[in-house]
Amino acid sequence: YLARKFFYLWAKITFGQVLPSKARCLYDQKILQKTFGEWKEQWTVCREKKLSFRADNHYRHLLLALIFKAWRTYVCQQQGKRSKYYVAESHAKRQTLLRSWKHWLVYVDVQRTKHGMQTVALAFRKRSCLRISWAVWRRQHYQKCSGHKMNILALQHWAQSLQFRAWLQWRELYLHTQSEKEKDTRAVTHHQHWELRRCMGAWLGYLNLHRVKKHQNELAQEFHRSRRLQRCFSDWQLAWECRRRMHAHGRDLEKQAARIALWRVFAHWKHYVVLRVEEAQQCELAENHYKCHLLVRAWLCAGWEGLW
Repeated sequence: YLARKFFYLWAKITFGQVLPSKARCLYDQKILQKTFGEWKEQWTVCREKKLSFRADNHYRHLLLALIFKAWRTYVCQQQGKRSKYYVAESHAKRQTLLRSWKHWLVYVDVQRTKHGMQTVALAFRKRSCLRISWAVWRRQHYQKCSGHKMNILALQHWAQSLQFRAWLQWRELYLHTQSEKEKDTRAVTHHQHWELRRCMGAWLGYLNLHRVKKHQNELAQEFHRSRRLQRCFSDWQLAWECRRRMHAHGRDLEKQAARIALWRVFAHWKHYVVLRVEEAQQCELAENHYKCHLLVRAWLCAGWEGLW
């Protein structure tokens, strides 16, 4: 227990307030934070890749859906055009057939009337036997019938030409409207594709800018952490150096005080020794003086006794 206590005191004096175990724990925490930051960055990159893949797949599916929709509309338009063309063709055939049927009925009626008139004329010729008048009347009747037929044919030709011209104009107008509709649909699809491409480009630019900003923020945070760690380490190093210098100065002061105290003790001992030597010398001188005085007194006493 005492060894552990003195070891902790020695480690505290040597390394300051921060022990090697705490420094090692702080270093492990920083390494773990850096590793977690790198892993988080890799995870975000993988997630962005997945998002970009999903966006590409969504863009492809959207393009395929738009292409399928345009193809379906085109097929429906083609089917509508074909059905309209078939209806128009059937209507034209029915109109021509109806016109032919009417002409045939008129022709049958005319033939019937002509046969009736011929029978009547023959009966009249047979009855009257007027050949010259019959010939003149026949010629005039033939001329009238031929003129009437030519007028009817001219009117029919004019009506057919008008109907044909009207049908051609209707066909040209229908084709023009269909081409205009196709142009409109193509313009709409082109505008939608252009808007979609522009939105995709803007989204990609925003994603790249967000990625760059995030990377710059992470770099700034890492630089700020490193600067703060370096500043803390430098402050701790300066404090440790100052404390070490203070401890060294204190030890030097203690050594100087010990030397001064030893010098004072030595000076007091030397003064004491000198005093003792002087006192011994004085005692010796006093003793010698006392002996001399005793000898003088004894000699004087002996001299006086010899005189007596």
